[in-house]
Amino acid sequence: MSRVAKQQHDPTTDPDVPKGMSIALLKDLHLLTRDGQLNADARRKLKQIRHLVGLLRPAIDDSLARTPDPIVVDCGAGKSYLGAVLYELVLGPAGKGTLVAIEARPELSEQAAARAARFGQARFTVATGAIAATSLPRRPSVVTALHACDTATDDALVLAIAQGADHVAVVPCCQAEVARQLEKARPAGPVDPATAALFAHPLHRRELGSHLTNVVRGLVLEAHGYKVTVTELVGWEHSAKNELILGKRVGRYDAAARAQLRAVLDRYGIEPALVRDLRARGLDPTAEPTAT
Repeated sequence: MSRVAKQQHDPTTDPDVPKGMSIALLKDLHLLTRDGQLNADARRKLKQIRHLVGLLRPAIDDSLARTPDPIVVDCGAGKSYLGAVLYELVLGPAGKGTLVAIEARPELSEQAAARAARFGQARFTVATGAIAATSLPRRPSVVTALHACDTATDDALVLAIAQGADHVAVVPCCQAEVARQLEKARPAGPVDPATAALFAHPLHRRELGSHLTNVVRGLVLEAHGYKVTVTELVGWEHSAKNELILGKRVGRYDAAARAQLRAVLDRYGIEPALVRDLRARGLDPTAEPTAT
């Protein structure tokens, strides 16, 4: 009896594979199997990347229209899934623009650089080291971070604010720092029983800390003149870390946001890394403007 040949799968017909995307590159990233299949984990990951690229495209198109060679910075790049796809779909076809992937782990940055060379992504550069210690050749147009863990997202926001990036897009991950601060700052006794209830259980403190962290991030961007949108990246069934914070720089200062930020920090007795680091750089997001 003859064996029936296995039907060849065509990944270009899969709705989760971006149109125009190099199938060889997706295989090299291990987002596709060797026979062009998407497993469940890769499908979730690719869906998140595809959505973020779509949301970043207007910001990058704006930068490409106004700047001869805009810089797009991918902070905490990891295996550079986002950077590779972003270059392939947007910067590559545009014929201009530089992507800088910042990654602290040398083995991952070396892999990303080698992959960029293999696939002819000549304007894809990799910086190995801490986000805060990275020197960029000029002001970035777009700064992004997909699931940069804990305070690495704050490092990306500090870079964006300090360098005056026009656009910011971050999808935070694993916010633990503020939850630890809430443990020390939790109110006692009957002074404010409603607020005390928010601190009573470790799980609630963790969730409250995560929420407060992202509220502070949005307010800090607003305080420094960004118009902020907070939304979901994809459906919650694809990722538990799904909050997307988008910022477009429209000014330099917002007094109302600074007052609101001071109130939040004072109310909960917290000082997240983002606020500390900006203060250390002389960019205190809670400060009143100095007289000129």
